[in-house]
Amino acid sequence: MVTQKEQVKNTVRQTAEQVPKPEAVVPEQVTDPLSELLGRAQNAYTAYVEAQKEVGKAYKERERQIEKSYKQAEQKTNSACDAAIEQALKVRETAEQQAEETYKKAKEKAIEVYEENVRQASRVRQETIEQAWKVSKKSAEHAWTIFQGNNVVERELH
Repeated sequence: MVTQKEQVKNTVRQTAEQVPKPEAVVPEQVTDPLSELLGRAQNAYTAYVEAQKEVGKAYKERERQIEKSYKQAEQKTNSACDAAIEQALKVRETAEQQAEETYKKAKEKAIEVYEENVRQASRVRQETIEQAWKVSKKSAEHAWTIFQGNNVVERELH
């Protein structure tokens, strides 16, 4: 005996077999405003992410250019400093040479003045010695004459 459950199953099976199977039908494009908004939002987000990447690249490029400018400025500053040091060295060397020349001239002048003073002192000494010798000789002669007692008056008159 067929149970009631089995009868229902058989009936459902037969009915399902009799119903024609629908062919694959492509549903019409239904424009769903929510789907459209979600699509636009997804496109906007994708554009935002791309723009963010471009901004990051632009910042990196700017950073690279700033670093390049800094290095160029540093190099120019170093070159200017080196040139200033080199110029200062040349000025110092020139000043040293001038100072040495001035020193040599001053030393030569001092030697000349010294030698002239020595010559003058020697000449004055010699003249003083000669005068002193003459005075001494004259005094000795005069003393001798007085000692001898003759012609003292006669000599003084002459």
